[in-house]
Amino acid sequence: MSEDKDLSYGEAIQEASNSIIRFPVIPVKGVPLMNLIANNFDAVSAFCPDSSDLLIATYPKAGTTWTQEIVDLLLHNGDAEACRRAPTPIRSPFLEICSPPPIPSGLDLLKKQAPPRIIKTHLPFQLVPTGFWEKKCKAIYIARNAKDNMVSYYYFDQMNLTQPEPGPWEGYIHKFMRGELSWGSWYDHVKGYWEEREKKNILYLFYEDMKENPKREVERIMRYLDLSLSDDVIRKIVELTTFKSMKENPMANYTFIPKIVFDQSISNFMRKGEVGDWKNHFTPEQSAEFDEDYEKKMKHANIPFRTEL
Repeated sequence: MSEDKDLSYGEAIQEASNSIIRFPVIPVKGVPLMNLIANNFDAVSAFCPDSSDLLIATYPKAGTTWTQEIVDLLLHNGDAEACRRAPTPIRSPFLEICSPPPIPSGLDLLKKQAPPRIIKTHLPFQLVPTGFWEKKCKAIYIARNAKDNMVSYYYFDQMNLTQPEPGPWEGYIHKFMRGELSWGSWYDHVKGYWEEREKKNILYLFYEDMKENPKREVERIMRYLDLSLSDDVIRKIVELTTFKSMKENPMANYTFIPKIVFDQSISNFMRKGEVGDWKNHFTPEQSAEFDEDYEKKMKHANIPFRTEL
């Protein structure tokens, strides 16, 4: 596993434990970001990628880790052991993340890696460093239907003890609708990348499509990356990236993050990975209110989301 000085990623977090809090959010160009990210945003914005770098962008809890693992396996010809060389955030650094020392920031990790790199971001399109588009980097965006995305984010905000306190479910729905969560409005996020997908050559994927037919979507990613792998390797990658396989993979399931940050006794980082779980959380009244608001915000977007399969 890659190490920062003498500390592993998990050990660095453990050492920083006295500095771990639920960090408040500060708006950056109208987008709420955790204060450590906001305070370091000039450096993030100035990041200059290599033209060979690949950006994986999502709203939080929309299939980021899943896609990172698929891409890593595609680039390593389905070699499972090669993709267990280090935890996900070492193999595919999180561009804007900034934590208390000695935890390395995303920028710190990227400086130590030679291109081509797989780079993760949750930034909305307008905050992504312009170098990605100037260098014509490839970018993959994964979108998940709003209701399931919000349920997953709600549980994540409970177990991630650096995110703002989520509060009760009924209040969280309104925070989501108003775009008051870390990384801002889901609506603006999915629309921003959708509107730019053709001009910027962004591969825009849907979580629901990946659940429905993972082989088809893995092949789409493969072609976008200009790769050609055998059917046997593709089938192997599909198997290695099932929810069950990834939940059991210590390099992908975030169990390497100490409990002081990710308390998986509250909720697993990989909780259910289902389409339609929102039906177990929304009351009929909440669903109707949400649908009415959704219709107003998304009426001109024409993005083909599905809330069930």
